[in-house]
Amino acid sequence: MTEHDFKKFAKLSPFELKDNLIAIASSDAQRLMLNAGRGNPNFLATLPRWAFLSLGDFALREAERSYSYLDSGFGGLPEHDGIVRRFDAYATSHRQTDGVRFLRSAISYVKDQLGLDQDAFLFEMVSAFLGCTYPTPPRMLSHTEEIVKAYLAQEMFGPIPPKGSFSVFATEGGTAAMTYIFQSLRSNCLINPGDKIAIATPIFSPYLEIPVLDDYQLEIVDIRMDRLADWQFPISEINKLLDPAIKVFCLVNPSNPPSTKMSDAALEHLATLVTQQRPDLIIVTDDVYGTFADNFVSIFAKCPYNTLCVYSFSKFFGATGWRLGVIAIHDDNVFDAALGNLPENQKTLLDKRYASLTTKPRALRFIDRMVADSRAVALNHTAGLSVPQQLQMALFALNGLMDREHRYKDAAKQLIRQRYQTLYGHMGVEAAYEPNDVDYYSLIDLQEIGGTLYGPEFKAWFIKSDLGISFLFRLAQETGVVLLPGNGFEVVDTSARVSLANLTEFEYAAIGKFTRQVLDECHADFKNRAVVK
Repeated sequence: MTEHDFKKFAKLSPFELKDNLIAIASSDAQRLMLNAGRGNPNFLATLPRWAFLSLGDFALREAERSYSYLDSGFGGLPEHDGIVRRFDAYATSHRQTDGVRFLRSAISYVKDQLGLDQDAFLFEMVSAFLGCTYPTPPRMLSHTEEIVKAYLAQEMFGPIPPKGSFSVFATEGGTAAMTYIFQSLRSNCLINPGDKIAIATPIFSPYLEIPVLDDYQLEIVDIRMDRLADWQFPISEINKLLDPAIKVFCLVNPSNPPSTKMSDAALEHLATLVTQQRPDLIIVTDDVYGTFADNFVSIFAKCPYNTLCVYSFSKFFGATGWRLGVIAIHDDNVFDAALGNLPENQKTLLDKRYASLTTKPRALRFIDRMVADSRAVALNHTAGLSVPQQLQMALFALNGLMDREHRYKDAAKQLIRQRYQTLYGHMGVEAAYEPNDVDYYSLIDLQEIGGTLYGPEFKAWFIKSDLGISFLFRLAQETGVVLLPGNGFEVVDTSARVSLANLTEFEYAAIGKFTRQVLDECHADFKNRAVVK
């Protein structure tokens, strides 16, 4: 393929471009393809999965108790009364298994630390494994919600005590959460075509792609991070939010793909601006990578009234296939206040929209409207994440809560940070670590690395030649390495996103070496063109 052929792919979403790169990278059967384009981790949490299996064994025994007089293969609903006592008897003969030990600890933990009834908790978990009843309540199972709330408070609030209570909606991963949020904001007239939405860039590309769809037709205002300041927000960029025409501010923190958390100073400035000057601003923060950061504090903790928090269990627990996400909103919030301030004609239309759910539709909270909207309102009674998924979510959250020494978290952070050093070391450049770096992803700044290695003239030529997309295709074609283009995430510089979660350290060494190889070839092209001139 020629450079002209490469450039025709420039407007594709990075995740669609990836498929073209994979096809080229895998075309040589004699070569190993290295796909670092997508952030699916190659590590996972085993203890909560062992607990899921152990609970399944116990749950099926509970089901068989109901109809034990019938032929094998027939069971019934579990019985609430005495379920912990029966589990204790079960655990006595299985006490050496990791899953049973985890469950015994969990049953003790939810009583002592969360104040939950042990029998009610275990009954909910057993029923969830069996999947024998509809999700009730539809928004989230009651004990699972309390567990996830405690986990979010631990991971998102840092040293800040929660102000008031918040509610949680379990969703099919973070991507479903994004879908439901935009859908309900539009359906409830909190955003309308032509409104301004501020987006912290660079960012996960769907946040750029959804607002401009015909369904929304929003005007995007960039709140741009500064690459030269470790991808932090200049005060001047945050101050753009003073524009009262901006209805919503979306950010991913820690960022994707720069993979840095907001500095304490930037977070404080944002919180002060919102609290004192933009109390009407809606903030949507996607904090999926917060568990990989040191001393993380979310804007959800700093601005509880204004902020909706999205969290996914997929990355930290290695559970992308489980599709486990949540939306959290404080009970006293800007969303419900904005609903109350809508013009009467819009309130009347929304009364009709939700009339089948309640005799007082105006009292229906925004978070419960999202649940209904997720099922076209009419199917609200069958809404909700499947209960086996909610069970695994609860076990993941309990794993995080009960790991007092942070063994799993420290191992995960150490793993990806070592891969970061390996990647850049094999490119022949220094990889300095900054305090706010997370390193789940890295943006390989091709023009800056090229300038460091070969000088400013090469850097200027590389930028002028617009070699970003062609570099990625060349890398895939010649070496079998797949990376994603930075410009698909609204990165200004010529760069490539590499996930540091999904391959081995040996393979990241190879990616670093091959990236340097193609940069060397670009430098050779630069010198040859200079000679021709």
